[in-house]
Amino acid sequence: MSEKKKKIGFTVACVNEFAQHHNLSIQEAFRYPFQFKGIAFIKENYEVEHTLDFETIIEDLGILCRKKRRHVMRLYHGSNIKVEFPEIRKTKYTKDFSWGFYCTNDYEQAYKWADRKSKKGIVNVYSYTTNDNLKILKFDKMTDEWLDFIAKCRAGYIHEYDIVEGPMADDTIWNFVNDFFAGNISRKVFWDYAEFKHPTHQISFHSLKALGCLKFERSEQVNEQ
Repeated sequence: MSEKKKKIGFTVACVNEFAQHHNLSIQEAFRYPFQFKGIAFIKENYEVEHTLDFETIIEDLGILCRKKRRHVMRLYHGSNIKVEFPEIRKTKYTKDFSWGFYCTNDYEQAYKWADRKSKKGIVNVYSYTTNDNLKILKFDKMTDEWLDFIAKCRAGYIHEYDIVEGPMADDTIWNFVNDFFAGNISRKVFWDYAEFKHPTHQISFHSLKALGCLKFERSEQVNEQ
């Protein structure tokens, strides 16, 4: 086997392990380290990395990605208008992480959020620069803590975090979430149902300082003519 094929095979194996460790789809597991130069790191350091166990490799990738994330991340917000200056609005119903300005790192998810049916669907694109001085809550995957936090926020709980980031359940999982909130299913049954589902991403901004981390880049109309 050629050296090039060995590197490709090893990279694929690392992505698979990264996906399993972080409960991500293969697509998400590739996109995340690729965005933060993790794939390039594996290839450039193949001679050393391929001698290590996967637990150590995943730890190396995590450290690298966290360092890179402190710079800039691209985020998307789906709407029916151009949102050059994001703001926090209180609506009739609270959302997953309470009232805030919601974005995602998944363009397809923002596309779904956009109001395409009215022919005014807009995806707003921002660069997000992290600020370690802010109070940030991050859920790496769906957990009991994530589920309980959403339950409290949807019931009206007002937290003190500047930014909250975590999984966003798809429609199927939300049916299970609502059943759990209503007491129709137990916590164990919820996790049995949700075990093999892959949520998307959401990040919410809850203070003026947090909104200051966002820089508007452009807006794109996404409606289908």
